[in-house]
Amino acid sequence: FQMTTLGNLTPSSTVFFCCDMQERFRPAIKYFGDIISVGQRLLQGARLLGIPVIVTEQYPKGLGNTVQEIDLTGAKLVLPKTKFSMVLPEVEAALAEIPGVRSVVLFGVETHVCIQQTALELIGRGLEVHIVADATSSRSMMDRMFALERLARTGIIVTTSEAILLQLVADKEHPKFKEIQNLIKASAPESGLLSKV
Repeated sequence: FQMTTLGNLTPSSTVFFCCDMQERFRPAIKYFGDIISVGQRLLQGARLLGIPVIVTEQYPKGLGNTVQEIDLTGAKLVLPKTKFSMVLPEVEAALAEIPGVRSVVLFGVETHVCIQQTALELIGRGLEVHIVADATSSRSMMDRMFALERLARTGIIVTTSEAILLQLVADKEHPKFKEIQNLIKASAPESGLLSKV
């Protein structure tokens, strides 16, 4: 009998993974503009709360670098890769350097390839994985939705950017609450998640 993963997040035990948010994907990925804007919020939140950020770029020579709207200031690691999963030796080394890391908040593209493979490798290593549904997409909504469903069934937490940011703050008395509140004043775009199509 497996205990349900509760998915409590605290800044001191959390790392953000930003996966392959690159220029070449812009025209191809469904709702990419929405995904970018939610990704920006998440990274601003990470900076406010002192959460380490690990970024990968899939074959940047061919696919370009991370889109310029996404501010990578202060990222712990920005790595090129050819493997689909973000779990590279350098990433494992960086995780080992973060004392008490328990949870990974994962977003980017594509949901059914790099996000899915990263999530499965991370839970295989005993980490708890939170996928930000409104900050991850694919070229096809079918692939995206089936990936989110599959991941949810493996005990990965599929959630939203606002839920994550407020869970990390946890208390309106938190010194950064006002700043985090400003990030989510306007609700995140729905990025097609509510369409029944």
